[in-house]
Amino acid sequence: QVQLVESGGGLVQAGGSLRLSCAASGRTSSSYVMGWFRQAPGKEREFVAGMWMFSGITSYADSVKGRFTISRDGAKNTLYLQMNSLKPEDSAVYYCAAKPTLTGWNMPGEYDYWGQGTQVTVSS
Repeated sequence: QVQLVESGGGLVQAGGSLRLSCAASGRTSSSYVMGWFRQAPGKEREFVAGMWMFSGITSYADSVKGRFTISRDGAKNTLYLQMNSLKPEDSAVYYCAAKPTLTGWNMPGEYDYWGQGTQVTVSS
């Protein structure tokens, strides 16, 4: 089992920044893919960014490229999402997720482990 705990959400004005953290514990592995997803009210959960922890290879949704950066601290077993130039449409609950396989990075159904989510609200 893998436990994931997100933190760092909050209320920010448009154009501002936030950094989300995801602390992983349990049977974590450097071979896992870890990702950030978000879900706004009435919408499906969507992929934001992902990283293959073994190699550091990353992937981003087109909507956040150039604004968001996914990173890791291996010593702390923590995944981060730095969010800059935030827009009101970025408002959502953000979830951290992990999976042991390399396929389907952007597909929520492919992930085995999920955190409880953290709310991000961007005011205009």
